[in-house]
Amino acid sequence: MTESNEIRYFLCSEEALTGIKKLRHLLESLANEDQYLFGKADFAPVFPELSPAALKMLISRSVSDGLLDPVCRGIYRYPRLSPPHGLLLCHTASKLRAGTFNYISLESALSDAGVISQMPIQWLTLMSGGRSGKISCGKWGTIEFVHTVKTPGQLAPDLVYDGRCRLWRASVSLAIRDMRSCRRSMDLVDREAVDESL
Repeated sequence: MTESNEIRYFLCSEEALTGIKKLRHLLESLANEDQYLFGKADFAPVFPELSPAALKMLISRSVSDGLLDPVCRGIYRYPRLSPPHGLLLCHTASKLRAGTFNYISLESALSDAGVISQMPIQWLTLMSGGRSGKISCGKWGTIEFVHTVKTPGQLAPDLVYDGRCRLWRASVSLAIRDMRSCRRSMDLVDREAVDESL
């Protein structure tokens, strides 16, 4: 059976309906304020009998039925739970690159520290051991990853783990160094506030 025929068969089968029911029960049982975001990899072990193509279609149908709400490519939110205020982008970034060294820095870190006068609404900036890129999260905003070759060991004195965000966070001095090394505009940085925070 070709992949296109397999998908067509799956969509019309009792298996699809059973899969939706199983997924709904799973989400109702396990989703909570801490675990409200899910990726395709989270669902694969629950449906070992499904091929990757069939699993993809199950997720797509779950989105159509309102069971899942897409945040960005590959990440879905359980819509019956409201994300913690202002933390969805952080939690999404953490989940997107769970195996990569990332930390909140640049404009986001400086804005949170009160040393930058303006920051685009719903925009999260992070330094990352992975590649640079901007991830659109639709109505939720944008995540910007900026590549760094620095290691956790090199930056440890200037990092603190933020449990609410589930990410490491740069100190003001590190965020300023990152701004300069990435050639970001320093026009909005409050120099007096920086001096007071160092």
